[in-house]
Amino acid sequence: MELNFKDFPKLITERLVLRNIENTDVALIHKLHSDAIVNAFVGRENSSSLKKAEEYIIKMQNLIAKNECIYWVITEKGNNNLVGSVCLWNFDIENEIVEIGYEMLSEFQGKGIMTEAIKKVIEYAFEKIKAKIITAFPSSDNTNSVSILKKMNFELENKKYNNTHENIKNLVTYTLRNNQINK
Repeated sequence: MELNFKDFPKLITERLVLRNIENTDVALIHKLHSDAIVNAFVGRENSSSLKKAEEYIIKMQNLIAKNECIYWVITEKGNNNLVGSVCLWNFDIENEIVEIGYEMLSEFQGKGIMTEAIKKVIEYAFEKIKAKIITAFPSSDNTNSVSILKKMNFELENKKYNNTHENIKNLVTYTLRNNQINK
């Protein structure tokens, strides 16, 4: 797999811009990390603060610099309003597997935005990173997330993949293989 995020890839879709996280995104990240609905599904406590948002941005920037994660802030085209984020991380170089993670402010859910963003990130994972498998670990209770994954041809699997998720109730495993994208 090709993991070099020095020249950060800005991804553009019909309605969205997926860009690098910036120091000026503190208020936006705080808002995302304060969304109780989102937090319930990602196993995060509702204890965000501007200081924690600053620390999170620095953490993401460091992981990107070390090629351990690529994290996009999802914004609407034409403005800088954050609607969510999507990342590729938990790289298993030997088996050519990468995990996708995503979250979206509850006010933007149900509009096809995350599907549009994930589709672009899947293309990037297979074409640029050269992953063979993309994993996702949603809560089975998160019907919106599961629906998006199914729409993208991810399949429910019982096989255990490397993940570090804690505090997520009813965690399930979905995978997408490179040969499944054009089903």
